[in-house]
Amino acid sequence: MKIKIGIMGSASGPIMRNKGFQKKAYRVGKAVAENNCYLVNGACPGLPEEAARGAKEASGTCIGISPAFSQEEHIKVYKSPIKNHDIIIYTGFGLMERDILNVRTSSGVIILGGGIGTLNEFTIAYDEGIPLGVLLDGGGITNHIPKILKICKRKITKNLIFDKDPGKLVKRLIKLIKKDPRPKYEDNRVRKAKKSKTIKIHR
Repeated sequence: MKIKIGIMGSASGPIMRNKGFQKKAYRVGKAVAENNCYLVNGACPGLPEEAARGAKEASGTCIGISPAFSQEEHIKVYKSPIKNHDIIIYTGFGLMERDILNVRTSSGVIILGGGIGTLNEFTIAYDEGIPLGVLLDGGGITNHIPKILKICKRKITKNLIFDKDPGKLVKRLIKLIKKDPRPKYEDNRVRKAKKSKTIKIHR
């Protein structure tokens, strides 16, 4: 089965006024397709859509996980695109609950520039032990992840990588996924903590 790489990032706001961030997102998507992986995103506009466009222009396959109940709600209420997707799953879950399915559909996740919503997707993937790549200098939270983890008393784990280069980040994440795939059980970190008295659960 092909690797599915989730691309999470800002759908709107100040980040989208920076053409450099958009170009980086496009290059990430293109690299996903060129490395024979599926691209997964939240079927939203903004940086995830730029990544989808890059993947499609490289003959890739894109899967969108929409917060909407239907295509009509997706387009009219969420103002979201359908053009660069091969498959869109209409969850009806809304934005926050959609994030969980978005992350869990992915073999690994790449974090682009973003704010609170993107941070939510990062924390879901981090907490569940899913291989994670952060595109540095991509805007928003990307360069602040180490500081956020330090404030939360968490560590940069072996399945969390950082890179400024979109192509290199994708290749490194694929290698990481093959070496250390995503957990097979929900709440894997909690299960591990029960087996070891030295591991603490921070909330």
